[in-house]
Amino acid sequence: MDVKDHVIWHLDRDFTTPVRDPLWGHIHLSDGLAALTDSPEFQQLSRIRQLGPTHLIYPGATHTRLAHSLGVYHIAKRMIRALLTYDETPPISREHVTAYLCAALFHDLGHFPFTHSLKELPLEEHESIAARMVLEGPLAARLREQARVDPEIVARIIDESLDDGGLSEVRLFRRLLSGSLDPDKLDYLNRDAYYCGVPYGTQDIDYAISRLRPNGPQSVALERSGISAVENILFSKYLMYRAVYWHRDVRVATAMIKEGLYRGLTEGLITESELYGHTDESFYADFGARHEEPFTLIRRVRNRQLYVSAADVGFDDTSAIHRSFEDLETRTVAARLLAAMIRDEIGREVASCDVILDVPEAVSFEVAFPVLDGQRVIDYPSAGTVFTPAVVEDFTRALRRIRLVLEPSVAASLSRPHELLARVTAETH
Repeated sequence: MDVKDHVIWHLDRDFTTPVRDPLWGHIHLSDGLAALTDSPEFQQLSRIRQLGPTHLIYPGATHTRLAHSLGVYHIAKRMIRALLTYDETPPISREHVTAYLCAALFHDLGHFPFTHSLKELPLEEHESIAARMVLEGPLAARLREQARVDPEIVARIIDESLDDGGLSEVRLFRRLLSGSLDPDKLDYLNRDAYYCGVPYGTQDIDYAISRLRPNGPQSVALERSGISAVENILFSKYLMYRAVYWHRDVRVATAMIKEGLYRGLTEGLITESELYGHTDESFYADFGARHEEPFTLIRRVRNRQLYVSAADVGFDDTSAIHRSFEDLETRTVAARLLAAMIRDEIGREVASCDVILDVPEAVSFEVAFPVLDGQRVIDYPSAGTVFTPAVVEDFTRALRRIRLVLEPSVAASLSRPHELLARVTAETH
């Protein structure tokens, strides 16, 4: 039995512990991986919602990062099992395959509540936090003893800022876990759509996995017949952003939390390290209980006392003013200017936290994916897909909007919020 046959035999024979998932049915773990899921670090993910405040708008969206992590592991296992059947796939040891599966299971360990919503804050990347958790403390010992893998390999797969150690397997597994057709995206699009009760994120993962092929020792490629699988992912991602992730009121709740934390950090009320390690419950219990003005925003989100999106304008990346608003400090200055303008119009004091400018980050639609066209390997955008760079740019442009978010009584007193926003976002004002 050669190396690949041995790994296939292991994947088919030794993964007998089932976990019932509403999306994928039974997810099977080996005894070692099942023991790893009992670790406190992994169980912490069961107390962090995958979609942050989205449940305030879609009440079903209470699924957790633990459930998502199991789903990513499940699809990652199916992917490597399928690839190992091809002669072109290089031999990969059982230990390295197990390290890859551990990385899929633990890729979100570094998440704390609202992590993705807080990308603009000066915080450590969640992949770096996850890698450190894998390398240090009791989890490293568990990986060695229960999964029989080197924690350093797992950390290198999770965190691409780490040196790959010269291992082609690490480079291959990184490409499997992150790209246009990766297990993270295939799970979260399906899972988020399922729990939000919308049809937009549904993917045919059986077909998508069947179209993957080895592309040298460090990469995978997509058969040309699988172009539609990536098209479905890209369009689904666009629709999920439009209807769910960047739903107007989700953006409002996110902006309120971000503003409260940003002001707390800049005013010296909290430190960066205080944000790490929280569950949803402890986040609200800690920051929502503080009496300083910025934290009233967090209390309001917890109690679903949301601000109002009073006006919005499309983000124009050719505008220097719009681009400047991608900086949080610049937005803060503009929000203060707006607060002064609103005070003059309505004739009463407007608190600084009553006015927020929300600008979503640029959305990444990953299309840098190799496609097998006969004996040639070509770039995905050149393979006959409708998702040309111009289309992807149009998608991003359609999604991004600058929003004027106001405390409800302020919004009710204001007669022309769109005019005020236009004045602040114009090239000359």
